[in-house]
Amino acid sequence: MAARPLLNRRLEGLGTTIFAEMSALAVATGAINLGQGFPDTDGPAEVAEAAVRAIRDGRGNQYPPGPGVPELRQAVAEHQLRFHGLAYDPDTEVLVTAGATEAIAAALLAVLEPGDEVIALEPFYDSYAACIAMAGAVRVPLTLRPPAFRPDLDELRGLITPRTRLLLINTPHNPTGTVLTADELAAIAELAVEHDLLVVTDEVYEHLVFEGGHHPIAALPGMRERTVSISSAGKTFSFTGWKVGWVTAAPALVAAVRTAKQYLTYVSAGPFQYAVAEALRLPDAYFDGLRADLHRKRELLCDGLTAAGFEVFRPAGTYFITTDITPLGEKDGLAFCRTLPERCGVVAVPNVVFYDDTAAGRSLVRFTFCKRDEVLKDAAGRLQQLRG
Repeated sequence: MAARPLLNRRLEGLGTTIFAEMSALAVATGAINLGQGFPDTDGPAEVAEAAVRAIRDGRGNQYPPGPGVPELRQAVAEHQLRFHGLAYDPDTEVLVTAGATEAIAAALLAVLEPGDEVIALEPFYDSYAACIAMAGAVRVPLTLRPPAFRPDLDELRGLITPRTRLLLINTPHNPTGTVLTADELAAIAELAVEHDLLVVTDEVYEHLVFEGGHHPIAALPGMRERTVSISSAGKTFSFTGWKVGWVTAAPALVAAVRTAKQYLTYVSAGPFQYAVAEALRLPDAYFDGLRADLHRKRELLCDGLTAAGFEVFRPAGTYFITTDITPLGEKDGLAFCRTLPERCGVVAVPNVVFYDDTAAGRSLVRFTFCKRDEVLKDAAGRLQQLRG
């Protein structure tokens, strides 16, 4: 009698994340890790000190409130109003989560029934596929294709069926760096209203936009009551290990997401919640400086990758650069990334793992530029070896 598989079939094929694999490869080879998107310097010292102060003062060392500490919920509501003109009640329309990843999981687990269809922008962050699978739903990709990586709105309309429950939007988009325009978001919103669809929008890179602007879809007509907006502190404040995220939505949607969230982590990151509340109230100069610094780093690495022979798709947002390895005489991004540390001492991530349509992403490779200038220059120099 054959042994029953230990992993349920919904999660078949997911296995270890590509980020864990590539980061382990970086450690094993001593390579520069431009694969996983974490900064190599900490965020503002005053924010770190706020966390230390909270620990010393005994704030958050025990279980914080399930929805999140009031100070952070208030700060999130203030942030949404300050930057996006969106008014949310901190008591009924804000929920603190263990990073954006848990927020996405809780949202999808809360609102999806088995067999529901979820349309997501492809390539999609790997946790999207896992969370949709865990909910027993079906992912339906809307593929963003190079060089522009824009959504085909006619194709989107054709993908909607009576089984479609939800649109999963990510802007600024990881890994392509695409920032959806106001017109694109308006068209998506019209379809959501027309077909009575929910929208989950991942906006963790909202402050990392270099061209155009960030336009929350929740601000559009008919969208506030059907949109779960998600963001987090990790990308904006360079404290990715704290895992502090949040949901903003209408009360009924927040209540649904909270029902699922309370059985995932229940609560997390108590002292860090107080620190993030202070971070969200930093002056505009901080957010402007962060964006300007990353814009400069983008140029540095884009120039280095171009000089090394990659086709470079310059991102409008995030801190990732998608490249094509075809000009280097390569075709298989996964094989390329697995051998790159030994060849050049640099780690990248193959975009193909973010695709259902593997042919569309086979030759694409992602690099991150949220590193110190000297690290980016060193990596660019090492990559010159690919020219032979």
